[in-house]
Amino acid sequence: MQIVTRFIKKGTTPEQLFMLSVFIVNGGNYFYNLVLGRVLGPEKFADAAILITFLLMLSFIAMTFQIVTAKFSVLFETSIFSAFISKMYKNALFTGFFLSMFIIIFSPQLQNFFRTTSATMFVVFAFGMPFYFLMSVNRGVFQGKQELKSLSITYQLEMISKLLVTFALLCFLEIDTSISIAIGIFCSFIFGLLPFKSSSFSLYQTFILDVSKVKLVHNFFAITAFYELTQIIINNSDVLLVKHYFQSYEAGLYASLALIGRVVYFIAWMFVMLLLPKVVQFKKAGKPTLPILLKYVGYIAFMAVVIVTACFLFPNEIIGLLFGSEYVSISLLLWKYALATSLFAISNIFAYYYLSLDKYLPVVFSCVFGMLQLALIVLYHETLAQVVHVQITAMVLLLMVQLIFFFFKDS
Repeated sequence: MQIVTRFIKKGTTPEQLFMLSVFIVNGGNYFYNLVLGRVLGPEKFADAAILITFLLMLSFIAMTFQIVTAKFSVLFETSIFSAFISKMYKNALFTGFFLSMFIIIFSPQLQNFFRTTSATMFVVFAFGMPFYFLMSVNRGVFQGKQELKSLSITYQLEMISKLLVTFALLCFLEIDTSISIAIGIFCSFIFGLLPFKSSSFSLYQTFILDVSKVKLVHNFFAITAFYELTQIIINNSDVLLVKHYFQSYEAGLYASLALIGRVVYFIAWMFVMLLLPKVVQFKKAGKPTLPILLKYVGYIAFMAVVIVTACFLFPNEIIGLLFGSEYVSISLLLWKYALATSLFAISNIFAYYYLSLDKYLPVVFSCVFGMLQLALIVLYHETLAQVVHVQITAMVLLLMVQLIFFFFKDS
């Protein structure tokens, strides 16, 4: 045990420990979804997947707060940093309250559109929104300041609390499964706030940011929100549209397919968390940033090849092992969905890299092809296979355009 402890202290970097932590968090979240899929069955799992995907859809706002906070935590210092962070917390809190009221008011319409068994699950979920956005700003500070230990703890606590609360409710209380899941998500936002970076800001004291800096923050916030929205559309709209167009059983099968196929995207997200502040730091110091991009693209491309190959060779075994025999009928589409996600994950690395350098054309590319994917699914959804095929088409075109921009811009 002492040898292992010594290795962790001397043989690993904070970045490696953070990556290990993210693997554990992603593993925990996968376990959470897999157990839900097995226990609930395809039809009830479709409702659970809608709530989880609904959270991912809203995460474009949360990730915008986190990315903006991370970037300017690197660039701003002392009193300017305190003013900036205070403003971000206030805006996050206001956004959370606004979205909370919006979801509560329109919960019956959400239930009707997504064909869920309950509107109450959206109401419970809505109460967590203010905490969710505060949590995102808090994480942005840790990310920007490279306090990776604290950043890891927030993700660990969010994941562990969601697991424990959700499964405790499912096991010991006779309440609707979708409401149990909503309560688990709500509690995870509370625990995800820890440790809370409270020393750098005040919600009551008035801070004034220089007009030029306010404009800089607003511009970056707007373009980041724009990109995060397109990313969420690309990565999650298919699950929502399938739930709308198909019966619950087929939607549940598709949700299991999406969960497995998105492994590459979640791995890529881990590298994005490290890439953005590092690129900003290197640019600030006048160091070349291209090697960082190439290193992370190489990592993601390698992982993508491994995962798509495994999904092609062993689809029945993977789905049967993870979700059970009820879901095996969807297995022929597994490698195709994984391919679509892999193409998007690689494109995403390029977009985040240029976003860090204040070059926004790749963000526009993502928007165009995100809307193209959405339109194609709306037009072509006769079968689940058709839904997957149009996504591959859109993602091939997106990656081609990103690579053309890269070669013309950096060659």
